[in-house]
Amino acid sequence: MAENEEVMMIPIFGYELIRDTLIPNVLGEETPHILYWAGKELARKYPLETMDELADFFEKASFGDLEVSSEKKDEMIISLSGELVALRLNNDANATFKLEAGFIAEQIQHQKRLYTESYEEVDKRKKVVKIIVKWDRKETVSDDEIVH
Repeated sequence: MAENEEVMMIPIFGYELIRDTLIPNVLGEETPHILYWAGKELARKYPLETMDELADFFEKASFGDLEVSSEKKDEMIISLSGELVALRLNNDANATFKLEAGFIAEQIQHQKRLYTESYEEVDKRKKVVKIIVKWDRKETVSDDEIVH
């Protein structure tokens, strides 16, 4: 994102209306799969080099607050929380975070240069989404496969 972009506040209702009502109505049962793919595509358009940049992007995009909970040799667990996450979980029993999961998977793939996928686990009680990111240390991704 450009540094000189003006921050413009939009009502949360507008965001929810598009994200949790319109998109699922248009895409139907394919919504989660398409949102995951769309998240990966967005990440290719906005490549980020560090986890700090990823967290900043999530904040600016109103996706929520990111925090790495743990990292192992081939897995990372990231917590997604915040007011909007809690609101979405309260207002929509079927809220999906596939867009965020796809975005994170592609960013980690870009950063590690390893084939990466992710999935989410929602904890409605704690109002937190756990994004589990896994990569294959034997399957590298070349620069040609990473679209900018």
